[in-house]
Amino acid sequence: MSRARADEEEYWHSSKFRAFTFDDEDDELSQLKESKRTVNSLRDIVDDDDDDLERVSWSGEPVGSISWSIKETASGSTSSLEGRDSSLQKGSSSYAALPKQGSSYSLSSLFKGRNKLSSFQSLSDALTDTGVKNFAPELRRPRAEYKDYSSDWSPKDTVRRMQRGKVCSLERFRSLQDKLVLLDEAVAGHDGNVITAVLIFLKRTLRREILFRELEVRQVALCHLIHFLREMGEQKFLLDLLRFLDRTEEVALSQYREHLNIQDVEKRREFLKGCIGLPFSAEDTSHIQDHYTLLERQIIIEANDRQLEMAGQSELFRKYPRKASILNMPLVTTLFYSCFYHYTEAEGMFSSPTNLKKTFKIPDKQYVLTALAARAKLRAWGDVDALLTTKNWLGYTKKKAPIGFHRVVEILQRNNAPVQVLQEYVRLVEDADTRLNLATKYKCHDVVIETYRDLKDRIQLTAYKDKVERGSAEEEKIHSILSNMVRTAY
Repeated sequence: MSRARADEEEYWHSSKFRAFTFDDEDDELSQLKESKRTVNSLRDIVDDDDDDLERVSWSGEPVGSISWSIKETASGSTSSLEGRDSSLQKGSSSYAALPKQGSSYSLSSLFKGRNKLSSFQSLSDALTDTGVKNFAPELRRPRAEYKDYSSDWSPKDTVRRMQRGKVCSLERFRSLQDKLVLLDEAVAGHDGNVITAVLIFLKRTLRREILFRELEVRQVALCHLIHFLREMGEQKFLLDLLRFLDRTEEVALSQYREHLNIQDVEKRREFLKGCIGLPFSAEDTSHIQDHYTLLERQIIIEANDRQLEMAGQSELFRKYPRKASILNMPLVTTLFYSCFYHYTEAEGMFSSPTNLKKTFKIPDKQYVLTALAARAKLRAWGDVDALLTTKNWLGYTKKKAPIGFHRVVEILQRNNAPVQVLQEYVRLVEDADTRLNLATKYKCHDVVIETYRDLKDRIQLTAYKDKVERGSAEEEKIHSILSNMVRTAY
């Protein structure tokens, strides 16, 4: 009897199979891994595309038939129940790891082929019943791989993942301390998109008073939030934030910007009138007052000019129809419009250029530049001459251009001024080289000849003779100057 028992022990120890023991906690896992390797080896044997061949089970019945399914399910259920009952009786902990829904599947169903749904049931599918069709996946994975799903990320790790463009849920940060640490990590990362994303999360999950109080000591995040609110047009939230920070001037400016959203001109005028009393700085208050006054003038000018244009009583409006309304235009555009259509009006008229110049304290340089462009476009050369002529206290007149005569020449040339007009102002350019360049560029021959004469440059004067027409007055002038130079030399 003892020898027979010894032989039996030797048989079990010499076999490649191990006896089941409840003391070995990894025994079932090793069996599952062995099954997994067996299933994977079937992929090289079983032809998945051979759907026409009828597969037969070990019992001789076609795989997938009703009787086969009943038997397989029954056998799997019986074996599972027996194993579970034995484990409960013996106090084993290894079987407790298997989920209950795995009892309706048997390993033999994995080896006998495919069912009518033409898909293998993997071992992990059988155990978890998730419906995933992976073929014998890994039984266990490192814990780190599940961090994305368990949201087990620190604020620093979350910010790093957001910087790499990965989707992260911020809902796990529930306490105020965690949210502030997350914000500080985002600011330390110097990524504007991440900072904005965290601020949107805090804006949604914190009370305004708490958020404002914490941002007051975090200036970088505060600037990001202010910029975001302005870009998104969340005016009410922005005003509440600025009031909490006691930034009265910024509150006033934010309210003033609301006029851009008002389309009706009368409502905009009333709104600007109300903005004058807001707590602006002295300089800004002056600008708001000028804006209101300008819009008021534009309303008056627009109404009068529209009536004149529709009545057809003005030759200027008939010859040069208006291309757009003057309403809501900048001051410089309004000045150009007045110089174009109302240049000769008395100073007492709201549409008079001189009235605009005096009311809004327009500098002489800006006024001359704008008026010159308007009158040159109309080819009113007499007005251009009068604009650039000044008279001193003794009654003497001279030409004066606050913008420089070289710019006067360029403006006149762009408006196709005659050569005679151009030459008059090219002569007034003080710098000789600039005067020569302009005269040569715009073919003001008389100015070129006179400049070379004043410089006593006989060589350049002789060379320039080839650039004028033969027998022209300019050629005769060059001959006369060269002859005088020769007589003077002797």
